[in-house]
Amino acid sequence: MTTVLDSLNTALHRAFADDPSVLLLGEDVLDPYGGAFKVTRGLSTAFPERVFTTPVSEAGIVGVATGMALRGFRPVVEIMFGDFLTLAADQVVNHLAKFRWMYNDQVRLPLVIRTPMGGRRGYGPTHSQTIEKHFLGVPGIRVLAPTALGDPGEILYQAILNSEDPVLFIENKLLYTMPLHGEDLEEDFIPYPLSALPSGENGVRGILSPTFSLSLRSAPPSVLTMIAYGYMAELALQAARRLAYENEIFVDLIVPTQLTAFALRPLLSSLDQTHHLLTIEEGSYTLGWGAEIVAQASEVMGGRLQAIRRLAGRDLPIPASGPLEAAVLPGVEEIIKAAMTLTGR
Repeated sequence: MTTVLDSLNTALHRAFADDPSVLLLGEDVLDPYGGAFKVTRGLSTAFPERVFTTPVSEAGIVGVATGMALRGFRPVVEIMFGDFLTLAADQVVNHLAKFRWMYNDQVRLPLVIRTPMGGRRGYGPTHSQTIEKHFLGVPGIRVLAPTALGDPGEILYQAILNSEDPVLFIENKLLYTMPLHGEDLEEDFIPYPLSALPSGENGVRGILSPTFSLSLRSAPPSVLTMIAYGYMAELALQAARRLAYENEIFVDLIVPTQLTAFALRPLLSSLDQTHHLLTIEEGSYTLGWGAEIVAQASEVMGGRLQAIRRLAGRDLPIPASGPLEAAVLPGVEEIIKAAMTLTGR
């Protein structure tokens, strides 16, 4: 059984073996610790001169990595918790995202920032957030969020070796121990495509960033389109099964890997049939990713989009208490309820 963590770890080892310009910077990434969530385990043993443990300064880590990228290296940065991206916001927003444009395309920044996001582990308000929405509108950064669909490690490998521009790579904490989907999924759902966007579309050049489209096998036409990413896609998948088997509500589930720039075509293809849209995310509700998806879809479809709903985390800090945390973050029951309301059931 290969887990998401195994896939990501294998990809890092492959990237280091295939390209001597790949480096790793982060806090506590040296063996035997191998990072807070063990994604980087074994790298410092296999490549001791290319793995750098750093002081506790996210701004410093990303700043040094940006300089390395400018000098021809392909650095991978691990931010121990995604909440701490805020400490590197100046480097991300005002520097590495801008240099290619400021210097008339004479420099490139092949830099990947990996970081775990999300709650449901009782870590409290400053270690449980899902804050990538604050970076989605920054020109010059590509934001990827893999799931247990396909091979998340291959996506990371492509980001490290084939992207010449900065990538923010979001890894939900609860995905790490999940096995990659295989026959368990295909027994119920129509096989999903795994393909890169056409070269040049949405600024993507040569990097695998699949959008998965799932619908139940041998089912009537879907009446609702749900879209979710990261761990919320796993919860949406559970909800889709229950909606079908318990309520006879059949849905399409769209799972993008690339959050920005967003590939709208797979979503529109489903909405042309269902005309009903439910967006699902773990980040806070106000000004969230789902609002942007709804806006883009509405601009294209106009009156053909008959009903919409956004489901997201409450606009509150994430509690450390398990029951309170569950009340703040949307789960399977909330997805089912929202889907039934949206479809008039």
